[in-house]
Amino acid sequence: MASKYILVSNDLATRIKSGMYPAGSRMPSENQLIQEYGVSRDTLRKALAVLEQEGYIQKARGREALVLDRQKVVFPVSGLTSFQELAEAEGYRTRTLVVLLESVRGNRELMKALDLSSEDEAWRLYRVREIEGERVILDKDFLNRKYVPQLQEENCSGSLYRYLEQDLGLKIGCAQKEITACRPTEEDRRYLDLGKNDIIIAVRSYVYLENGALFQHTESRHRWDRFRFVDFARRVKA
Repeated sequence: MASKYILVSNDLATRIKSGMYPAGSRMPSENQLIQEYGVSRDTLRKALAVLEQEGYIQKARGREALVLDRQKVVFPVSGLTSFQELAEAEGYRTRTLVVLLESVRGNRELMKALDLSSEDEAWRLYRVREIEGERVILDKDFLNRKYVPQLQEENCSGSLYRYLEQDLGLKIGCAQKEITACRPTEEDRRYLDLGKNDIIIAVRSYVYLENGALFQHTESRHRWDRFRFVDFARRVKA
């Protein structure tokens, strides 16, 4: 027979999945749960620890545990997986809307982002990503035309990386990423279904080819409540 704390954690998980404790709400207090399940405080805390490890709740000192949204899209931070590849792997119903595609020269923002001279040209590409009918990502891509001489809307509405690698033969190597939280801009509100959400998670990436050439800078602006950003870390002994 399963340990008592496992039985309690399983029952609480069932309640969360059924919507009895919806995402964003607070769990009942420890004292309430101890009384309801007839267990010790130590047993209950073991049960809550299991729920936290499995991503159902987040415990906070001095407050009831917060119920997390386990339906968020898991976005691997350390990988170079495109939105389209991720969506196909996870089985989401998605759509990509190309809202801006233009070639620019002498733009200070792009010159700084891609280390360009005033004579170099770059593509500026804005795409809105829909998941299950909601506009939840604004992707702002800047690509050096030296490496991407031709780019059309149909190349961008699917997997851009698939086009770059298979059609143009580019060998994408690695990326440097920075993740920050910020307030939405008017641009975010124009393109995304934000509702009452007042936080945007911005992922800025500098993407390099295998030969070390910087060819792409991307700023992906995500609605915070629909994504979990995950990574894998390995301890390296000094």
